[in-house]
Amino acid sequence: MLCELRVRDFAIIDALDLEFASGLNVLTGETGAGKSIIVDCIALLLGDRAEPSVVRSGAQAALIEGIFRAEGALCHAIAQRLETYGIALEDEDTLTLGREVRINGRSVARINGRAVNQAALREVGELLVDIHGQSEHLSLLRSREHVNLLDRFANTWELREQVAALYGELRSIQRRIEEIRQQSRERARRVDMLRFQAEEIRAARLKPNEETALLEEHVRLANAEALAALTDEAYRALYESARGAPAALDQLAAARRALAQLERFDRQFADLHHMLDEANTILEEVARALRDYRDSIEFNPRRLQQVEERLELIKRLKRKYGETVEAVIAFGEQAARELEQIESADEQLEALANRERQLSQHAQELASQLSAQRAQAAEAMRRGVEQELADLRMAGARFDVHITTQPLDSTGCDAVEFLIAPNIGEGFKPLAKIASGGETARLMLALKATLALADNTPTLIFDEIDQGIGGRVGTTVGQKLWRLARHHQVLCITHLPQLAAFADAHFKVSKHTEGNRTVTRVQRLDQRARADELAQMLGTGGAVGLTSAEQLLAEAEQFKRR
Repeated sequence: MLCELRVRDFAIIDALDLEFASGLNVLTGETGAGKSIIVDCIALLLGDRAEPSVVRSGAQAALIEGIFRAEGALCHAIAQRLETYGIALEDEDTLTLGREVRINGRSVARINGRAVNQAALREVGELLVDIHGQSEHLSLLRSREHVNLLDRFANTWELREQVAALYGELRSIQRRIEEIRQQSRERARRVDMLRFQAEEIRAARLKPNEETALLEEHVRLANAEALAALTDEAYRALYESARGAPAALDQLAAARRALAQLERFDRQFADLHHMLDEANTILEEVARALRDYRDSIEFNPRRLQQVEERLELIKRLKRKYGETVEAVIAFGEQAARELEQIESADEQLEALANRERQLSQHAQELASQLSAQRAQAAEAMRRGVEQELADLRMAGARFDVHITTQPLDSTGCDAVEFLIAPNIGEGFKPLAKIASGGETARLMLALKATLALADNTPTLIFDEIDQGIGGRVGTTVGQKLWRLARHHQVLCITHLPQLAAFADAHFKVSKHTEGNRTVTRVQRLDQRARADELAQMLGTGGAVGLTSAEQLLAEAEQFKRR
């Protein structure tokens, strides 16, 4: 509901702060006092187009702010809408909408203080308020909403959600089937390529780290002669003496013998002798290793060719499938998996087709149940709306819930549209094409009254709903609006005292001249002031008018107590 409205420098309003009640709020006042301007302010909060001409003369900008309170499912729906724009509900049930219109033509919209575009404001606003007279905010005129209203009226929402869930799964499977069928058109070419890739990599029998080992082996094979000569030279220097060139181990043996003799005379040479023994052992191990390596060197041109061919193969595969041997192996494994998946596509397609048939059958069965319940509820809605229209002195008007069959979607198999024939002899027309004026107002009221529990819009605004109707019907309209206000917050602008008498909160809008400027003032009336205002609306002065006004208030109060 709309809790507070704050307006600054809008048209002839310089400053206005209003707190609305939760029931039936009535705004009365003379023509031109500014009642509809207040509705225009609310319409701007809901995303209407802003014109710089609304800025009060002498001001730089007009500012409108509204504080709304939402509960339950509505609060959740608003939170979901806001989430798409990156806005969170800071307070669980309170929402602030703002609109600033500048004299240069710029307009700024805000939700909870965050700047948003006009479309975002409209999306949230249409969840909060319906304004009769501003068709773009009237959900009853949006035919896409009719199926939602009918389902709420029929209490079939749970069944509809089951249909929606089945339809969602069905569409997912249908998309997968289409993907497989599209893939099958290229399957032959793809299978040949995958089979070639997988087989080429499999036939290579690659191993992780194989390339590193082959590169090392290639170095040894390509330099076998140099390796043999160098190791032989090192070995001979250590182990084999030649004429004039004693081996290192022989020289070391002579040094060890000398140290052994020295140790006999001086014990301090014991450590040095021990160190030479260890050095001798190490050199012997080095000499043996060099000999073994020399003897293992193979002059094998054939093996060298094999290694080079293997390295070239790996290089070629890396160019095609990956930067490393491991990447090439992974590519081959993926190709094999994809090949297996494609080759099993027929089995997958058959399984998916069976599941599609099962889901489609189940969804059609539930949709048929939903259609039957809708048809039954549509008749009850038709009778209810026509009864409401008869109460509003439109006895000849006919209402119809037109249901046609359509392909299955998330709402079922029905296209729903509300139609009206306002006068005898006329054919049914969509609501959006009916005549304007009191006829439209009464139809909207009849629909709202019938759908009071089904309609989730918390605040309903009727701008001069009494247009074209008289005082007798005005009492009936007042009664229906008051009943409607038990389930919604209702704001109504009226010139009928019979209607205004049913208000839970009565506001008087008046126009004054202050300092050579015209301004609008709004005052919430107490019981005595209400009687005075109703007397003026009746056009009967003095005690007689006041008595008539008090009688209207008493009769309205008596109706409320009943």
